[in-house]
Amino acid sequence: MMKLFYRKYGIGPPLVILHGLYGSSDNWVTIAKKLSNSFSVYLPDQRNHGQSPHSQIHDYDSMRDDLFELVNNLSLKRFFLAGHSMGGKTAIYFALKWPEMLNGLLIMDISPFTSETIRNSVYSQHFTILNAILSFNLQKISTRREAETVLLENIPSEKVRELILKNLQRTADNTFTWKLNASSLLKNIDKIMEGIELKTDYSQQISGFPVIFLKGGDSDYIPSGDFKDIQKVFPAAEITIVPGAGHWIHADKPDEVVKNLKTLLGDS
Repeated sequence: MMKLFYRKYGIGPPLVILHGLYGSSDNWVTIAKKLSNSFSVYLPDQRNHGQSPHSQIHDYDSMRDDLFELVNNLSLKRFFLAGHSMGGKTAIYFALKWPEMLNGLLIMDISPFTSETIRNSVYSQHFTILNAILSFNLQKISTRREAETVLLENIPSEKVRELILKNLQRTADNTFTWKLNASSLLKNIDKIMEGIELKTDYSQQISGFPVIFLKGGDSDYIPSGDFKDIQKVFPAAEITIVPGAGHWIHADKPDEVVKNLKTLLGDS
């Protein structure tokens, strides 16, 4: 376990939002502010991201335990939990171990399970991105625009480049450094791709609080074939498709994310 950096906004019932791979608490500030009249919103940086500590260990059990330590330190006995992508899987692992601590769960554009089809295409994408970061010569750039030009060679998506560039930090001596621990993420990429085991029989169904899965209409990170299995684990799960949203659903359709989080609270 490690002590995570976090930001806090608003007043009301506690809500923790977990960012995805390459993200940080920064990416969620706008949404947190929109929810600040409804929730006390906590935005942690997960390990190896943002301002949280770096570690050679990066797996869902560790990230789940990091979250447990954070909510204990904040004296949160029960809270709402939301997560996007990698953060969504962290949230699922937490819900499986400590369901009694949750008032509601919202998972954004990630399946709990491992899909070999998606795994192969996404693995290749992550491998390219992380190697682009690791091969980057930060001594040769003086502006973010120069950095973007270098990244353009390997990362054609403007949205992904913007996400990566948010991890570039100017230091006191006016050079650049990465907040992201790319070497550890690359070393642990297989573990990041993992999901919970797909079983024919779930003896431990997770219920007692509302569960929403948000799927980007233009994303294949939650295959339709997983819907029935999701409801085996979370019998009350509602699966909502957001038209016009890709994997980065909070960037494409932030108002839909806010609306669904308010639904989770019963504040719609």
